[in-house]
Amino acid sequence: MKRAVCIISGGMDSALSTKIAQKEGYELIAVHFNYGQITEQKELECYRKIVKNLEIKDSYEIPLDFFKQIGATALIDKSLDIPTGGVEEGVPITYVPFRNGIFISIATAIAEKHEAEALFIGVVEEDSSGYPDCREGYISAMESAINLGTKDETILEIKTPLVAMKKSEIVKKSLELGVPLGDTWSCYKNEDFACGLCDSCRLRLKGFADANNHDPIAYIPK
Repeated sequence: MKRAVCIISGGMDSALSTKIAQKEGYELIAVHFNYGQITEQKELECYRKIVKNLEIKDSYEIPLDFFKQIGATALIDKSLDIPTGGVEEGVPITYVPFRNGIFISIATAIAEKHEAEALFIGVVEEDSSGYPDCREGYISAMESAINLGTKDETILEIKTPLVAMKKSEIVKKSLELGVPLGDTWSCYKNEDFACGLCDSCRLRLKGFADANNHDPIAYIPK
């Protein structure tokens, strides 16, 4: 049976990407990274729920403590304020330096171990927050690089089924495929009630609104 490694953050995008991999007939291998993010425990909790829902047997929870030493992002460094005023110009302060590149590299090692054919990652280019490591061109270049740096018999395709989708389309597709969106988390700031104001919350809420649907997670009452 063909196998795929799925990078799952615990968020809506990666949950849908993983469900799509399952629908395509892959045997799934799940991987989640704990890198010192402010909402680390909530994301891990959601990851475990997604893995259980999809009945994934092989699951990796990888600690990446070195990100705390690097810092340089509001997702980890609590002395930096997470923006809540709407999407800003340029690369936002919530960008984690080369995060997806590091995630993909580690996931490649797992894929090579399991002789997987594909690596699924839920990056979204059009409706993202301006992260350079979510761009389709970057992912394509990374695919070429990892196939040059692995065994000759390892041929790994990085699959990004959501890359050209809008958030509203992601919501609709998730509902169509039965993705448990109430078990996902997007907020950068909180682990109990989502703030509703950070870039990630704003994108999520707009996606649900544009899809004429209600977000099932709890937000801070206004």
